[in-house]
Amino acid sequence: MRLSSATVFCALFSGTSVHALDDRHLNVVPRTDAEAQRIQSVTAAPTDFSKPHRFESRPAGAATVPARTDAFAFKQPSANLSKEDGLTFRMGEAMFDKLWVSSPSSTLASDGLGPLYNARNCLGCHQRAGRGHAPDSPEDDALSLAIKLAIPGQQGDQIHQIEDFLATRPEPTYGSQIQDFSLPGHPAEARIEVTFEDFDVVLSGGETATLRRPSYALQDLGYGTLHTDVMLSPRVAPQMIGLGLLDAIPADDILANADPDDSNGDGISGRPNITWSVEYQRPMLGRFGLKAGAPTLRQQSAAAFAADIGISTPLFEAGHGDCTTAQVDCINSPHGDGDVRVFEVDETGLDLVTFYSANLAVPARRDVDDPEVLRGKEVFHTTGCASCHTPSYVTHRLKDQPAQSFQLIWPYTDMLLHDMGPELADNRPEGRATGQEWRTPPLWGIGLTNQVSGHTQFLHDGRARNILEAILWHGGEAQPMRDTVITMPPEDRAALIRFLESL
Repeated sequence: MRLSSATVFCALFSGTSVHALDDRHLNVVPRTDAEAQRIQSVTAAPTDFSKPHRFESRPAGAATVPARTDAFAFKQPSANLSKEDGLTFRMGEAMFDKLWVSSPSSTLASDGLGPLYNARNCLGCHQRAGRGHAPDSPEDDALSLAIKLAIPGQQGDQIHQIEDFLATRPEPTYGSQIQDFSLPGHPAEARIEVTFEDFDVVLSGGETATLRRPSYALQDLGYGTLHTDVMLSPRVAPQMIGLGLLDAIPADDILANADPDDSNGDGISGRPNITWSVEYQRPMLGRFGLKAGAPTLRQQSAAAFAADIGISTPLFEAGHGDCTTAQVDCINSPHGDGDVRVFEVDETGLDLVTFYSANLAVPARRDVDDPEVLRGKEVFHTTGCASCHTPSYVTHRLKDQPAQSFQLIWPYTDMLLHDMGPELADNRPEGRATGQEWRTPPLWGIGLTNQVSGHTQFLHDGRARNILEAILWHGGEAQPMRDTVITMPPEDRAALIRFLESL
């Protein structure tokens, strides 16, 4: 048995209410006992792999959209939005796509860029709401690859309401992220350089896979040397579909799968990241980001405005974004928050972008009844992949979010942190996540990656060039599953990949 959610709460906190991580930021209608029983039945692990599970073809429930065959498969609004909410979605899309310009400017609603930045709009990193990519050569851009920075924290950096919090602080000169673009008159912080070393992995049946191990360097540093204890973490922009549905999964359902001490002896020790909510000024369950470092989609959106574009919001108020006190010219330069807006993106603008991000729809599954796909689904479960990639949930009943309310969804994630071994480690803590831990990424839409993004790069830094390579990089808690994939019959391995490509 996994630990109960109440046990997990008590283990995480000292002197904090058991309800400190509940879903009070959502307008929730409590479940009845009858609903709880139905949910337990409908999300139970499958036992019959001869046919698809009921409703499996609609991974986002009523919000599911038909799977388009062009590059815009991830740019659709949830199918169950009202006409009014559909207009709100398009307004949020306009904010998401909008190109920002420097201050001062005659376009007052769009000025405030930088002065140091990674992209001029959200779309720059999240092309067509799909995955970013790692540079394949020195000539390739690193637009959708960010390098996060931190140094070890001190006693004053602790958040004492969160047990096991791993305190860090921004790098003193360069802040929390390298900005590799800048406005005229301001040096960019660095140029990101990625190189790869290839090595082979021998598979059963005489097959071989070639993996590439990345190395990262920051060249042409614009503001002096980095701190000697700096920790660097490369992060490729993830796909954005289904985020509002992930936010609507009850915290208790996520915490019920946590087993930090591996009490059941299955080798899986998933545990929640607990992070500080800037908006609600209290600890909350982390859900978003590659290490689940953000508790809400709104905070994740505001943090991206600040770090990636240098845009202020009500949650992160600095008009200069991630610039530090060592970057005096950046702080003293004109910003776009001195007019009637107060912030470069105000409450309304942040709400629009959050609504848009929450309602990017999940496309329908393909080939769910194909015999090879069904065999791959069986391999997925018998190999143990579902131990972390939890297939399904039922979202909260939400009074004011009908598109996300009480939907049976199939994201294939437990939303928890797992030790993925030293090969995938970035060695940079985030909240309670150690340098070897990552949040289980959702798998829905993974088979459409090439169609949407023009590549099949996976994992946090894009090192894997296809799904098989991504599996072969799994270590730590997932090492036994990875080893099973290496030694299984080639036809089972092919079926597993075919199943994942159908998601």
